[in-house]
Amino acid sequence: MNDILMTAYILVWPILVAIMMFVMGRAVVRDFLRARRNGEDMV
Repeated sequence: MNDILMTAYILVWPILVAIMMFVMGRAVVRDFLRARRNGEDMV
């Protein structure tokens, strides 16, 4: 039982990182498209 819990704990982190990278990437793309549409600089 202990091995299963440790394995699950270790495997949760890559999933959390993937979710966060997806959310942040989506926000960056949305901001980029909005800036491009309005003729503004991204930075």
